[in-house]
Amino acid sequence: MSHFAKVNLEGEVEQVIVAEQEFINTLPGNWVQTSYNTIGGVHKLGGTPLKKNYAGIGFTYDPNRDAFIPLKPYPSWILNEDTCIWESPVTCPTDGKLYNWNEQELKWEEKIKSL
Repeated sequence: MSHFAKVNLEGEVEQVIVAEQEFINTLPGNWVQTSYNTIGGVHKLGGTPLKKNYAGIGFTYDPNRDAFIPLKPYPSWILNEDTCIWESPVTCPTDGKLYNWNEQELKWEEKIKSL
């Protein structure tokens, strides 16, 4: 069994299912195979990556890049052409703390735990 994404004429993913290729061949619409284990162009189990990212509803399938691209989280974020993942214009700190992106100030702010 494999994962398949139904992609509409605008390239938007409408549905993701698990099925055999033979079943997919009987369905109307444009179905594109996707890999549950592929993130950012890397197969997390060491296999062959497929379509840059696992498809999700609302993602875009770009046939020129042969990639599923997630929704853009913020207007300032930039698409990494190698991974097809959106990245912030400022690198998130890697000090073990939790951060939230502040789009108005274009910076990462430490997430404060509430009691």
